Amino acid sequence: MNTAYYLINTLCDLYLMIVLLRIWLQLVRADFYNPVSQFVLKITNPVLTPLRRFIPGFFGIDIAALLLAFLIVALKLTLLNALLSETSLGFYWLLLILLTVVKKAGTLLFWILITRALLSWVSQGNNPVEYLMFQLTEPVLKPIRRIVPAIGGLDLSMLVFFILLQVLNFLMSDIFGALWLGL
Repeated sequence: MNTAYYLINTLCDLYLMIVLLRIWLQLVRADFYNPVSQFVLKITNPVLTPLRRFIPGFFGIDIAALLLAFLIVALKLTLLNALLSETSLGFYWLLLILLTVVKKAGTLLFWILITRALLSWVSQGNNPVEYLMFQLTEPVLKPIRRIVPAIGGLDLSMLVFFILLQVLNFLMSDIFGALWLGL
């Protein structure tokens, strides 16, 4: 049973992260000819193309991809619930789906920022992955740079954003308690 739980959890979470990355790529209008973007497109298109026939976008937001993210979490929770032979979750289930998508989006943002920081130490700046990380993170870091300027040539915007992200994580933990921590 542990193996099945691990596989369901891991595969659903990985695909959810890819779908959330696709939504993010579209929101920031990132370069879709980038190799990472092409990977994300090829992995998500087989599922999203049929969904888009029935679900249009709305003000630049890919509603079909957003729905797919919620459906992935719903499938994951349903399979894990069946595997553990637990009872129906009801309204709690809908809240759990929403919170899971929000937390995974925050986790994705965290890891993209970490990747960008690590690449900035070792890369020469001509890497397509680094450019994509720049496109993804710059919309959230630029407003912070306006408030917190570079000190002695050191850009503290990423550190400030990590602190803000952690504060949001603690706030959600205070509001939702063990529900948030268990995601």
